[in-house]
Amino acid sequence: MKEQLYTIPLNDAVNANDECPFCFIERNIEQDLLDFCLGSAASYMEADVREMTDKAGFCRTHFQKMFDYGNTLGNAWILKTHYRRMIGEMKKEFSGFKPGKMASKGLFKKNTEGGNAIGAWVREKNKSCYICNHFNETYERYMDTFFYLWKQDPDFKEKIKNGKGFCLSHFGDLCDASDSKLNAQELESFYQCMFPLMERNMERLSEDVAWLVEKFDYRNKDADWKNSKDAIQRGMQKLKGGYPADDPYKSSK
Repeated sequence: MKEQLYTIPLNDAVNANDECPFCFIERNIEQDLLDFCLGSAASYMEADVREMTDKAGFCRTHFQKMFDYGNTLGNAWILKTHYRRMIGEMKKEFSGFKPGKMASKGLFKKNTEGGNAIGAWVREKNKSCYICNHFNETYERYMDTFFYLWKQDPDFKEKIKNGKGFCLSHFGDLCDASDSKLNAQELESFYQCMFPLMERNMERLSEDVAWLVEKFDYRNKDADWKNSKDAIQRGMQKLKGGYPADDPYKSSK
């Protein structure tokens, strides 16, 4: 099947022979978004971009990654205008707050039934993240692309069947998405492939970790490491996703 522009990243991820092609994509997208927010193109200086980042904010994880990225001025500009917005919202919440009562006004009064209005506002802020939001939108498109290729491209399907499977987190997402992307016959074929694929690769990781433990036995000090040297980070990735051994992603400047 002829490769299309929108299928290239997913094919590249599968060809990388990683423990999970969606982890591979997730890392690339996240790094692209960090570059967009803080990189040499100086997107943080554009009023429309900062309006979006001010509104969405960033989660704790991505604030940490933004700090690690290393652009002090960029982070300062983002924080400067985001603080202005947050203080304005906070004052509105405070002005309508009645201890022990429902707020008579405020940005999140619809979500406060049975709870504290200020707590609800803070929870909403903690849920919102510019990078997470954009990643989730892009991720959904890659899920669509996966099932398109699964149905249309025999070579892609063979690579998946013969590959290393997926981390459990992204495998769960695939299973959820399959219900709306595949018909009954396609679902049967999908799971006939996926279950043995996941079992085989979970067993492979389990064996790699088990052999790493055995290598610490003095009787095995001269034995071959086999595939166990990086078994800890691969084993963690297989269970939860991500790349535990990655260094922080930093600005290229």
